[in-house]
Amino acid sequence: MLSVSIVGIRLDHPIMNASGILGARREHIRRLASYGLAAIVTKTITSTPREGFEPPIVIELPTGGYLNAVGLANPGKDAIPELVEEAKNLGKPIIVSIGGINENEFLEVASIAEEAGADALELNLSCPHTKGYGIEIGADPSNVYAVVKTVTSSIRIPVIVKLGLSDNVIKSCEKALEAGAKALTLINTIKAMYIDVYSTKPVLTNIYGGLSGPPIHPIAVRIVYDVFRELQPEIIGCGGVHTWRDAAEFILAGAKAIQVGSALNFNAYNVIKSIIEGLEKWLEMLNFKRLDDVVGLSHRV
Repeated sequence: MLSVSIVGIRLDHPIMNASGILGARREHIRRLASYGLAAIVTKTITSTPREGFEPPIVIELPTGGYLNAVGLANPGKDAIPELVEEAKNLGKPIIVSIGGINENEFLEVASIAEEAGADALELNLSCPHTKGYGIEIGADPSNVYAVVKTVTSSIRIPVIVKLGLSDNVIKSCEKALEAGAKALTLINTIKAMYIDVYSTKPVLTNIYGGLSGPPIHPIAVRIVYDVFRELQPEIIGCGGVHTWRDAAEFILAGAKAIQVGSALNFNAYNVIKSIIEGLEKWLEMLNFKRLDDVVGLSHRV
């Protein structure tokens, strides 16, 4: 009932993790697999190892959600083969998330991921808190085209592009697809900040961070809805999914698959289980037999 195909990868159900939640070490892959995810997305991997920012790097906000500025900390490209190997040993499709500051860095890491046997790549063009990476590329449609085209011209496995909130998001999505992307992940965290009123200073050492969790969910649903309406691509919805209703919203807006991030900080196994069971009951209630039948349904009613 919940099986779907995204970029040609058949999944038992549509739920995977969002990049940035574990996924940088072999033991992380095992832990993510234990949650019952249909596919695993690695942490964003760059050409060389990155230490990231000094703590505090993650805070839970009193208004709800989280603010993080990890700084794309990761072990570098040499770790990719063991991450892929572990996922394959566990029978899980693996999507390697890639970061870089130019086309050559993206291609260098993508080539290693393909050679290692990754099922797909996710190009992170949307990190909001690391200078030179992410949103600084993704907010410019011409930069998006250049990076994606460089990778898709040399890589045979499917390329997914992760884009964030920007004034140019629809145009950036269009350019990513034009350059050969097979799907889009929408959205990443949103640039934000939190000031401690007692110390009178920003809490994060980086000052700015990425806002995640329930506060961004309505924004993410709107982006998925708008992009699907304009372009009808394959979309992986990401942003504030904590319940099956959150996942169902994304699906109705046009997403074929869902990524869960901050909710994994709680009882991850039960969160994934409850989302899957909730989606099954929801489909039965609506008298649909396949998840594909309700993808983008809100555009047709």
